[in-house]
This record gives sequence, C-alpha cells and structure tokens, in this order.
Amino acid sequence: MQGLIEEYVKEEILYREALKLGLDKDDTIIRRRLAQKMDFLAEDVASLREPAPGVLEAWYIQHQDQYAPPPLLTFHHLFFAFDKRGADAQAQAQSALSGLSDKNSGEGDAFMFKNAYTEQSRDQVARVFGSTFATSLFKQTPGGWAGPVESGFGWHLVWIDALTKSPPPPFETVARQVKSDWLSEQRSASKRASFDALKARYEVVVMMPASSGAIAATQTQQSR
Repeated sequence: MQGLIEEYVKEEILYREALKLGLDKDDTIIRRRLAQKMDFLAEDVASLREPAPGVLEAWYIQHQDQYAPPPLLTFHHLFFAFDKRGADAQAQAQSALSGLSDKNSGEGDAFMFKNAYTEQSRDQVARVFGSTFATSLFKQTPGGWAGPVESGFGWHLVWIDALTKSPPPPFETVARQVKSDWLSEQRSASKRASFDALKARYEVVVMMPASSGAIAATQTQQSR
C-alpha cells in the first residue's frame, strides 16, 4: 500500500510540474489524446438516447434496401485470352460481338474455370473475375450480350440471363440490427453537431504560402 501511495504521489507531482513548464503544449501525442477524449465524450452523450416508438420502423423504411439480400446474377460468357490473342484480344472480342445472334451463338477460347454461372453474388463474381468485372456486370440489363468486359485473364462477352433481386426482410426479423444502425447514425450526427457548435466559437484562419512567382516579384520590387 505504501508503494502504491508513493507512486501516485510521484506521478501527481511530476504531472503538475510538467503543466507548470508547459510540457503539454505542442505535443502531438497529448493533442491527439485530448481530442480523442473529447470525441469519446460526445459519443457517450449521444449513446444515452433511445428511439421513440415508431422511429425505428420509419427509419427502416427509408433504409430497407441496405438490409435486402444481395442481388444474384446468372450469366455465361465467351472468353478471349490475353495469352493466346495478345494485344488483339479486345479488338477480336469486339468483332465477335457484332456476329452474335442469340444467347447460344459464338465461340471463344477455353476458360480455366466455368463458362456459365448461376445466381452469383457480386463478391462471388469478383473472386473469379475481379472487382471491376463484377461491377460492370451488375450494371447490365438481362437478356442480351454485354462487353467486351475485361478481367485479369482477358476479355469477355457476357450474356446476362437473369439478375435476381430479393425483397427486404420484414422489420421484425432485423429489428435489433436496425436499432444498432440507427443508434450509430444518431451518435455520428450528434458528434457532428457538437463539433460544429464548438467550431462556431473559433475563427479559423488558413495561411497559404505565397507562390514562388509572387515571392520573386516581391523580392524584385524590394530590390528596386
């Protein structure tokens, strides 16, 4: 116990003396820690609020798309390989596109994975073909050929068979997650409002360095 007391006294004395010497000024670590504590304080105050009856249901209706299952894509593709066609792969794919008459027409190169995929999420498509390829495919309209679309393997002509979008789940099945998301949004909004109120007490002046041309002109004028 005596050792704990002496350690506390030592820490308190050194802390007070450090403040007298201004050691807390212009210290990046201390600045960040104090700013962090203020941020935590604002978050603690915001977290005390509970939603009024009906608030969560109304909020869910406005944001229900983010709770819906991810859309699923069914497609098949014709492949034009980099390692076989080189720099001409894209041009040859584009030329082949004009000759396609229906979903079962056309031929491409052998693909190391599958030629057809059923009900794939964006992440599943991205794992095989890459994120850019997946993003492009999910923007296409089903029932036609799209492309050429580039992947890490080459260029692809893609027939979109179907894009399935499931409806959002009933509120009751996701109520707990909705409340968590609503509280998170309220905390963020409260913290922004709190900071804006604090910022309104200050005048912020940004000092921009003069351009080299302006400096040269000033120096020339002074020399005259």
